[in-house]
Amino acid sequence: MDYGRSERPAGAGPLPTAIKILIAGGFGVGKTTMVGAVSETKPLRTEEVLTETGIGIDDLSGVEEKSTTTVAMDFGRITISDDLVLYLFGTPGQDRFWFVWDELALGALGAVVLADTRRLADCFPSIDYFEGRGTPFVVAVNCFEGAKKFRLDEVQAALDLDPGVPVVLCDARKRESAKEVLITLLEHAMKLREARRRAAGD
Repeated sequence: MDYGRSERPAGAGPLPTAIKILIAGGFGVGKTTMVGAVSETKPLRTEEVLTETGIGIDDLSGVEEKSTTTVAMDFGRITISDDLVLYLFGTPGQDRFWFVWDELALGALGAVVLADTRRLADCFPSIDYFEGRGTPFVVAVNCFEGAKKFRLDEVQAALDLDPGVPVVLCDARKRESAKEVLITLLEHAMKLREARRRAAGD
């Protein structure tokens, strides 16, 4: 898929710029929910029912009610403006499915790492992955009911994030909340791109 700008037939005007964004994070953190909440089209999902084969492999502590898991990706689309469309790819959360991450990450402008304060350590693999690739990312704390509340600077310190990495609160079930997270990511990614461009020109 070409994520750049292309031209329509004469008189139709240019196609909007298409940008690929990843939605990552641990198992059960709300990736499928966020893609579904914000997508303007019916999202493509690759969920399978959890079975006995996952016993001892999938950690359900904190998400005991979860009965399905993403095994490949979630896919959705959201139009930010007339000339900007985001394509969203939700990654699988369990490490046994991480072999698909490299394919999903190819050509991505940036990523959202969803965090659950009840299982904050589940963020580290995603953070390490995007830091290693140099992929811009933001951390969005999904506000689950009953979860202990922490200040954003406490979350940033607990995750040992670079001070420049944005940390925001969100409700993955709500379209406007998810959209604000995506806008924060876009602004962050463009700021980093401009800084790298300037550094390369020095």
